Amino acid sequence: MAARSLVKESPLLLPLNKDNTVYGGFLTVQERDFRVRIVLPADRQLKRAKLHCCWQLKHLLRGYQHIVKQRLQHSDNLVSFILEFKTVLEVALRGCPESLSIPPPQYYSQLITEMETLGWDKLLFIDSEFRTLRLKASDSSERQHILTVKLKAKHPEESPECSADVPVPLDMAWTPQSTLEQLHSQFMLVLDSLAEFWEVLDEIDGRTWVLEPERPCRADTMRRIAIGSNVSIRVDVNPRHPKMLPESCLLGAEHVVTPLRNKLNTNMHLWNPGCSILHNLQDVLEIEFPSPATHEKSSFSVECGICYAYRLETAIPDQVCNDPRCGQPFHQACLYEWLRALPSSRHSFSVVFGECPYCSKVRSNACLRTVGSTMAFNIVTEHHLLSKHCI
Repeated sequence: MAARSLVKESPLLLPLNKDNTVYGGFLTVQERDFRVRIVLPADRQLKRAKLHCCWQLKHLLRGYQHIVKQRLQHSDNLVSFILEFKTVLEVALRGCPESLSIPPPQYYSQLITEMETLGWDKLLFIDSEFRTLRLKASDSSERQHILTVKLKAKHPEESPECSADVPVPLDMAWTPQSTLEQLHSQFMLVLDSLAEFWEVLDEIDGRTWVLEPERPCRADTMRRIAIGSNVSIRVDVNPRHPKMLPESCLLGAEHVVTPLRNKLNTNMHLWNPGCSILHNLQDVLEIEFPSPATHEKSSFSVECGICYAYRLETAIPDQVCNDPRCGQPFHQACLYEWLRALPSSRHSFSVVFGECPYCSKVRSNACLRTVGSTMAFNIVTEHHLLSKHCI
């Protein structure tokens, strides 16, 4: 009787043995068929039943597994479970209606043909749905890169989504006649156009102590380079013009930064676009950057005077007390919270004044200014001295 009721409710799900403990076939939900197999114990108790699903169904049920297990535990019989299971599937399908649209056979044959033309050695990864591919590429300096391609169900009529670890927008031309080989060739042209940019940053990474980012990726254009203890320069390199004067910001106490800023202004005319940024910065600032060959990185990794940690999530101390007798660095967030909590601090428009957290015995005041969405902290003694200078 139960078997007949089940056949009536799901005609494509049939018993596979005479004891009616194994069922297999398809469940139809919203005109889509999903292959399932249900194995019941000898006593036919659903609590100990096993449900086997096809890969499309497993993908669809991500986030719903606990509900399915709950229904197995509480359903009175297999028919009622199937009804509730189909309800869960309908809800899941409404949440991702396009993710399970199965491409036609031509999609797979087209994909295999294109990969054979491109070369299987360039394929690093392909997901179980044959939608997401990761293709490898080497630039002229043997740097390794990955192009992630997400194909649409109507490939090649629909243009795929492409992404890569590069500092420029990845705009790929695509027509219904385009192939993965042509896509890969376009990516190689992008890599060639960025070769000089990466050479400039590779020189900085190899010959200086880079404080930020801690682990730069190929898309990062910013480097914060150590100049000395609690003194650094942040440069943002233009990927299209990597040897031009970059946007720069000197970070450190006023008595250290001022001479560097003066040299920069005086020697600006010496900047040579034919030389690397590192070479030009050293000429213009009249310094030699500390390098891994001459200095330990611990010389520049001074902990914050408030939280006593060097790295706060991704941030490192970039605010410095301007008193030469102190010079203690702080995280911007730590200093801001400290000033807000000080009973003796005072506010004037967008400026907060308070004592230096580290050398409060010295007559020092901390000053916070907000410019737009950017906060610039200043530590002052007898004069209004800046601890951050952008050029």
